[in-house]
Amino acid sequence: MTSDPPARRRPRAVPDAASDDVGFDDLLQVLGEQLGQATDGSPDPRSRRKLKNVTLEFEADHTAVHDMAGDAGYSLASNWFTQLLAQLAVANSITKSQLCVFLYVAGGQERGTGVAQYTQQEITDGLNRLAVKKGGKRITRSTVNRAVRALVGYKWVEQLGNGMIQLNVRLWFHGNSTAQHAVLEQIAVRHDRDPGAFPHTIGPEPHQEELDLGFTGHPQYGTGRRTG
Repeated sequence: MTSDPPARRRPRAVPDAASDDVGFDDLLQVLGEQLGQATDGSPDPRSRRKLKNVTLEFEADHTAVHDMAGDAGYSLASNWFTQLLAQLAVANSITKSQLCVFLYVAGGQERGTGVAQYTQQEITDGLNRLAVKKGGKRITRSTVNRAVRALVGYKWVEQLGNGMIQLNVRLWFHGNSTAQHAVLEQIAVRHDRDPGAFPHTIGPEPHQEELDLGFTGHPQYGTGRRTG
């Protein structure tokens, strides 16, 4: 006489201890209760548990933007250089045309590159935009040409050809610090890391008392003459 085989028992699911989902439902349920949110199958309120040692982390909103006038973006300039521009103008060490050409080019640089894509004719036309409307005095292309050559001598800009002008990104740069360091490295390679080449040794030499606003060490001014 044979006996019946023992009844098969259905295997029970054993939670994986290493799984990230272990206790996750309970965590959500308790969190929902503490935040006053209804959850499916909520237990008796008298049996509610409290979360302990829970840390909430918030990530900064990276979509926030600067509130700047106009629709042409914004640039970041060296405070030392911004004040130097004003002092050079007062000291009559740069011409009006040099100042205007530099500011126009600096405001047109492409983000993260320090490069402005302008021909000298485009700079001339851009600077004359308001003068044309008002019938006022205009700047000539030959004056723009002399100003650009002077700015190159001051090492404020560098001509790359094909209508591209490289701004000295130590003076004026539209972009973050990572991009600026990348551009500086490209420039250094292009000039064989010459410490006296662009973008170092900033000019021109002031005609009045030497201006030193605390640039790293003492700024080495060039000898660019007042032209244009």
